[in-house]
Amino acid sequence: MSGALEILLVVAAVLLIAFRLFRAQRIDSGRRWWLLPVVLAVVALREPGLLDDAHPSASVALLLLNVLAGLLTGAAWAWTSRVWREEDGSLWSAGSKAAGAVWCGGILVRLALYGVGSSLGMTRHTPVLLLGLAATFLARGLLLNRRAALLGPTYGEVSGALHPARRNARAARPKDRV
Repeated sequence: MSGALEILLVVAAVLLIAFRLFRAQRIDSGRRWWLLPVVLAVVALREPGLLDDAHPSASVALLLLNVLAGLLTGAAWAWTSRVWREEDGSLWSAGSKAAGAVWCGGILVRLALYGVGSSLGMTRHTPVLLLGLAATFLARGLLLNRRAALLGPTYGEVSGALHPARRNARAARPKDRV
């Protein structure tokens, strides 16, 4: 993959994450939430540069640590996101301030891993980053869908108040007159 295409792919992934972090999103367990992690992993595994030939054991260790950091970041992102059920029974989620802090912490951990690799003289390439992002999205998707499933199905009227972001959107809609 060319350098410009790698940069474009990384920027697109970061923008997608930033867009998804705080925006309310409908959770649909039938949706293909796993598609993005699979695509990122396939792209990462097809590209050269996943491991440094001059430092094979250190590069495997740092790759595994990067994937572990991605899994932990995704799990923490899912656990710090708000999950709620609307009156119509649909499930929604949105990142909280804690989710933003988790994401920033994940970036710092990855930068520290990059620094360790650089201090050892290793070359780090985009596939390592993409594999870590795939792990992040996979863990988030799994846990978010699990949390949504724990809310259970609704039968009849849903109790509880609407999420504030959704309540404001409902209030802004014009009322139908009979």
